[in-house]
Amino acid sequence: MGLSEIAAGLEVTSEQRDRGVATVGDPAAAAAVVEAYAEGADVGRAAAVAEVPPTTAAKALYLLGEPVDPLTPTARRVLADWLDGEIGLSEALTLANVGEGEFALGAYVATHEPIAAAESVVAEALSVEAEADPLDEARSGLGELV
Repeated sequence: MGLSEIAAGLEVTSEQRDRGVATVGDPAAAAAVVEAYAEGADVGRAAAVAEVPPTTAAKALYLLGEPVDPLTPTARRVLADWLDGEIGLSEALTLANVGEGEFALGAYVATHEPIAAAESVVAEALSVEAEADPLDEARSGLGELV
């Protein structure tokens, strides 16, 4: 039995779409994402400031150590089944009950590790020093209540 005989009767029911590769190849764009995010912008707003797609901004933040994962535990199990080839993409999207963008970001998070060296540098840069409390001396201590 040849390949043509095996393939007889098979038909393609859906087409794969070329979505391109979402990356932050420009360090200035990545820096703009981090800066906007550090100033309190959400991922979508940080992406808009940096003029990159929101998924790209989320990927950059994830690689820098930010816990960005749009999937619920159930959706992560569905993603694992899809990554293992046990179910198809359309079934996985239905079972995970998320959009394609969220599913793609979840797949990225599941298949990539944050950059360890970048995590500590970004955490240090984004750390907020506690300001001195101007009313600290005016407050009574816990021992004074007893």
